[in-house]
Amino acid sequence: MEKEAKIRQPIVTVAGHVDHGKTSILDCFRGSSVQETEAGGITQKISFTKYPLEQIKKVCPFLEKQNIKLEIPGFLFIDTPGHAAFTNLRKRGGSLADLAIVVIAIKEGIKPQTQEVLQILKTHKTPFLIALNKLDTISGWQTDKNKTLKESIESQASHVSQEFQEALLTFQGALSEHGFNSDLFYDVKDFTKKIAIIPCSAKTKQGIPELLLSLCGLSQKFLQERLKLSDEAKGVILEIKKEKSMECIEAILHDGQLEEGDEIAIASFSNLIVSKIRAIEEIQPLSFKYYPIEKTTAATGIRLNLTNKEGILPGMPFQKIQNNLHKIEEEFKKELSQTIKLSKKGIIIKADSLGSLEALLTLLKQENVQVVKAGIGNIKKSDIVSARANEEINPLDAVVLGFNVNIEEDIETEKIKVLTNDVVYKLIEDLQEWRTKKQTEIEKNRLMELAQICKLEVLHQYVFRNLNPAIFGVKVLAGKLTTGLPLIDEQGESIARVKSMQLERESVKEASEGQEIAVALPGVNFERKIKKIRFLYSDINEKAFKKFKQNKDLLTANELRVLQEIAEIKKFQST
Repeated sequence: MEKEAKIRQPIVTVAGHVDHGKTSILDCFRGSSVQETEAGGITQKISFTKYPLEQIKKVCPFLEKQNIKLEIPGFLFIDTPGHAAFTNLRKRGGSLADLAIVVIAIKEGIKPQTQEVLQILKTHKTPFLIALNKLDTISGWQTDKNKTLKESIESQASHVSQEFQEALLTFQGALSEHGFNSDLFYDVKDFTKKIAIIPCSAKTKQGIPELLLSLCGLSQKFLQERLKLSDEAKGVILEIKKEKSMECIEAILHDGQLEEGDEIAIASFSNLIVSKIRAIEEIQPLSFKYYPIEKTTAATGIRLNLTNKEGILPGMPFQKIQNNLHKIEEEFKKELSQTIKLSKKGIIIKADSLGSLEALLTLLKQENVQVVKAGIGNIKKSDIVSARANEEINPLDAVVLGFNVNIEEDIETEKIKVLTNDVVYKLIEDLQEWRTKKQTEIEKNRLMELAQICKLEVLHQYVFRNLNPAIFGVKVLAGKLTTGLPLIDEQGESIARVKSMQLERESVKEASEGQEIAVALPGVNFERKIKKIRFLYSDINEKAFKKFKQNKDLLTANELRVLQEIAEIKKFQST
């Protein structure tokens, strides 16, 4: 007779926009237990919380009243950073999170970071609930601890109820624009068709039991098969932390059992990393403390002390070796090649973890942006060198994108655009905006190779030399002045080509609009030829004029005006 597989805790990611109350809601779940066991309360970031079945029963006393039997042993909650990097953490075959709670402030609605989370959950087909937080910010909202959330919502004063309904409908409308139908949790009949909304307040703790109960219901409904433990110990590296000059690996074990002395294989972009486990520490229930343990079972948060830490990257999967190293290596290679699909040309991208990198690649692909090089960690000199090589191939690709990473110190980024952000949508918007401007600049430079639009005002008070060459001051009123540019006067008469220019006694090759500069014109007698002239123009032929007219969208209003003046001087047909 086959023994029945054990059921593990569902991994629940709590995500959403910064300041919408993710950690506050987790604090409500943890309740006073944390305060009782930890002196001074929570003083550091909690990456995960082990939440046992006993605590669920304590927070949801109506489980027993309604005769609801839970088969799950509890939950493993993940407190994600604001940029939702954890939402992107992957394991083979899908998202690492079994379920998600998306926390949204009732009066704030869907912010860019929330949008990002929803997109990722949709891509990974991860079931989720909405915790519509900050219910207490509804004017006049009354909290009665003796009433259920449904009773409380239905018994508010009419003006309070109206404000709540308006906020709810506005939010549901925004959610539907992102492709999700939703309803209040007690009105949802089919969780496969509608997203359950649980209004709550982390401040007053109203709605927290209902949120937990809805999570239990969702787990029972969708996750029975997914939660069965296998014999293979598998996990994902979460972070590499330095503590007291020691490096420890924070990770999530999402399947099987792991024990001290086990050998594990960790995926990498180059060679597979093989390491022995020196020691394991496991996160304690309702605590941020780790305790040494010889053996641990999924799903749980662990810290690993490994014999080989070289080259380990956040987001990489790991697996216990059981005489199957070659098989694991092949699986990891296949997984990474499916995750990181690069083109023969394109931009350079960096992200803080494998999952984040995958999310960025997916969204760039949707925008038809090709990527030639992708990596995990801060932007390094080698990334800038790669982008510099792109300057020759395609200037639009001479850019490095960094998702939730920094630029390493003392890196010279001249000519290369570096864009960083911790909101993936904003990063892509910034890239598109930069590329549009760059494209315009490239086209304009090509146009200007035919001829240069320029209008100069002669500064008669600054005459430094009368002839051979005449040297005097001018102000650039429009366009650009460059050496070698042929100049005409207001009558269309040819004056000379600019021999040289000086700006504040330094020789320069060009001058922009608004600059005052000294020019040297060979073969010109200032007294005879320039003294009575107020403006000088660049000499443009009719062919170049027509080309400019065809591409007038690339010119500024000032340049267009000057182009028209030159056309009138030279009597070109302006149609």
